[in-house]
Amino acid sequence: MTTDAFRRVVAEAPSLEDQLDQLSRLDPEDRNAIGALSAEIRDTVAAIPVPGDLAEALTKPLARLGEEAACAVRSSATAEDLPTASFAGQQDTYLNVVGSAAVLERIRACAGPRCSPTGP
Repeated sequence: MTTDAFRRVVAEAPSLEDQLDQLSRLDPEDRNAIGALSAEIRDTVAAIPVPGDLAEALTKPLARLGEEAACAVRSSATAEDLPTASFAGQQDTYLNVVGSAAVLERIRACAGPRCSPTGP
């Protein structure tokens, strides 16, 4: 999913802007509050349906592999790949994902901030 596609999808959740604003105002030392709000944000993003045209663009290439093909779905970021290193999947990696619906579900699961009470 491209950054533009991600922006398009999250625009469907107006509450997300408020949640991110709240997150930016939390005390960086308050890991419990950061973890709780980050979980809410992640749930908000994961609940946004992927628009039909985007779902088709994301899953159409899977047809070449067949419905029983196992895929990997990984998180990504706009500045994570360097000439000498790649960090794909550092936040989330799902292996052996079978079927278009499962791939879309895991793509949604890869979205959103990752923070826990014990660390980012």
